[in-house]
Amino acid sequence: MIIPLGGLGEVGKNMTVIQYGDDIIVIDAGLAFPDDDMFGIDLVIPDISYLIENRDKVRAVVITHGHEDHIGSLAYLLNEVNVPVYATKLVCGLIEGKLKENHISRYTLHEVHHGDEVQIASMRVGFIHTNHSIPDSSALYFKTPVGTVVHTGDWKMDLTPVDGLQMDIHKFAELGKRGVLLLMSDSTNAERPGYTESETTVGDAFRKAFREAKGRIILATFASNISRIQQAINTAAQFKRKVTVLGRSMVNNVQIATELGYLEVPQGMLIEPDELNRYPADQVLILTTGSQGEPMAGLSRMAVNNHRSVTIMPGDTVIISATPIPGNETGVSRTIDNLLKLGANVVAGRDKKIHVSGHASQEELKIMLELIKPKYFIPVHGEYRMLRVHGDLAVMMGVEKDHVLIGDNGQIFEFTNRSGRKTGRVNAGRVFVDGLGVGDVGNIVIRDRQQLAMEGMVVVVMTLAKGTSHVVAGPDIVSRGFVYVRDSEMLMDEAHGRVTAVLERCEAGNIKEWSTIKSQVRDTLSRYLYEKTRRRPMILPIIMEV
Repeated sequence: MIIPLGGLGEVGKNMTVIQYGDDIIVIDAGLAFPDDDMFGIDLVIPDISYLIENRDKVRAVVITHGHEDHIGSLAYLLNEVNVPVYATKLVCGLIEGKLKENHISRYTLHEVHHGDEVQIASMRVGFIHTNHSIPDSSALYFKTPVGTVVHTGDWKMDLTPVDGLQMDIHKFAELGKRGVLLLMSDSTNAERPGYTESETTVGDAFRKAFREAKGRIILATFASNISRIQQAINTAAQFKRKVTVLGRSMVNNVQIATELGYLEVPQGMLIEPDELNRYPADQVLILTTGSQGEPMAGLSRMAVNNHRSVTIMPGDTVIISATPIPGNETGVSRTIDNLLKLGANVVAGRDKKIHVSGHASQEELKIMLELIKPKYFIPVHGEYRMLRVHGDLAVMMGVEKDHVLIGDNGQIFEFTNRSGRKTGRVNAGRVFVDGLGVGDVGNIVIRDRQQLAMEGMVVVVMTLAKGTSHVVAGPDIVSRGFVYVRDSEMLMDEAHGRVTAVLERCEAGNIKEWSTIKSQVRDTLSRYLYEKTRRRPMILPIIMEV
């Protein structure tokens, strides 16, 4: 069985279960970042209730690469289901940092190399080298008793990768010749025709931007995009600039990648933030986070003059080496506007070639389908329209139409050596992380927060005599986020009169149940306020007793 718990119908929080009999292996454990309307939410992770219910069957977690949308929820998973984790060297380093950060002390990491096969319960798992925007990325194959399953992870065919290590196309071809029951392939760029550009093309854009820059250069990118960071450091060395790294995740990843040999930094090139003022502006490069307009990230803080180490000055060049993730466009645009107001020169956008994708486009996806020649195909890692387009590409490449299985999170795909079909479902969805709370904030709480943000709140406080509905004090009406009371005295006076009338009716009818009194107050006030304002604030009646 194949059970996606995340990554289908969405970009992010990738997690897939592959199960044979009583043996479960989990592929990746990622997270997603909250949408703008998820007020107060820090992270979104997959619902792992199926794995918790079947924890005695879970044998291992295998990781494709070290991006947050593939390792970000691993700490939460291991906290509930303590099983071994298999990953390549850099990924193990990044995972170890994450687990320590989340105070997970008991864990077992197995470092593997590309080309390795490991026996995990009834399945044999292999790791294939692929190209992506982070080194040490892997595709996985599973030799099961009913056939071979291939999962590409995130990938593209890069003929000139930054680290010089090309994707192992021969291994994919070898698996295809032997016969593959099922292929699961990355769909992120399924709508994009042609081929994805090589990561090294960004280096040319960097050199052009560095050559034109007259002052400091501030470069924002994903903290986990080690290949991009390497090119930035190479270009800084070429133009004799010192480098300062800002942002907790950026600092951690640079340190880990350098210690493990995946990032080469010339001796003496890195300087501390408090050393910036010792160097002329045209000899400095600042690497930071915030390419997605995240409010608390480095670049966003600089854009509103709220960064403790860097103040944007006229003449600074800001390079945003990333494209906005869907939903982040507003935050990125706001950051760029603020930087321009402060006098910075901003280099961003596809036309500047300052960013290339790490995901395969249509022609590469076709090549993968031709190499593997799968009997069945499940497009993964993408929103629904991406999955549909990828499914159409598979049919174009010879996969039978009824052998292309498109589903969503929680769907069970069941396979034998002769058949494949969609069967039942398991619980799957979003779990919200809010501070130290995991899953204690649900959709109802989010809906309340949305209502509070959009409509505000009105609190009605009243004191009743014990055992009666006789009003001793109040009602007092307090508005927060709804109207400014001093400018709305007539509205609030009339609201007070409506509530007083309700309480008088309750006393006359000898209604003593607090729930009934609250309900009548809420309904009456809600109708009145909507009539007058066409808004529906959250109304909270509070009863005290004396």
